[in-house]
Amino acid sequence: MGNKLVTFTEEQLNDYQDCTFFTRKEILRVHKKFRELQPDLVPRTMTKDDAVHVRVARDIMERLPELRENPFKSRICEVFSSDGKGNLSFEDFLDMLSILNEHAPRDIKVYYAFKIYDFDNDQFLGPSDLQQTLRLLTQSQLLPEEMTQVCEKVVDECDVDADGRLSYMEFEHVITRAPDFLSTFHIRI
Repeated sequence: MGNKLVTFTEEQLNDYQDCTFFTRKEILRVHKKFRELQPDLVPRTMTKDDAVHVRVARDIMERLPELRENPFKSRICEVFSSDGKGNLSFEDFLDMLSILNEHAPRDIKVYYAFKIYDFDNDQFLGPSDLQQTLRLLTQSQLLPEEMTQVCEKVVDECDVDADGRLSYMEFEHVITRAPDFLSTFHIRI
């Protein structure tokens, strides 16, 4: 009669609910999804230490159905991993799914989209970042000249201060005018 498995303490659930855009039920669903990725590694009951230190490797994380077909799957894992290599702890995974959740605010989504496209992590989207983004989006089907042309056009239209790269503010200005950004920058759990 009632030996109910407790995955998180009440305090952990409250903290996770305060720091994400998820309900308690959704947090438990996220844990279940995380555990299913590597059940021999991820414990059923998560201590605070487990939630931070137990990591699922990026190559396993990329097999997640919600990421599998995404051309940015490696980069998404890198951006959300606290180790910077794409290996995700439960808390990293929870953050990732929370930010990519349909209930996350637009400004937070824009910030993370910028981080995902900033491949060299220099706080700007320069020509190499734009080319890498375009390469992933087009699956390398553009000729080098076409890729250069597209990247130059993006910079011409978006680079307000004419420094040859996009700052976060310039990127934000462009993205906020993209009507389908919110509908495409999310993962349903």
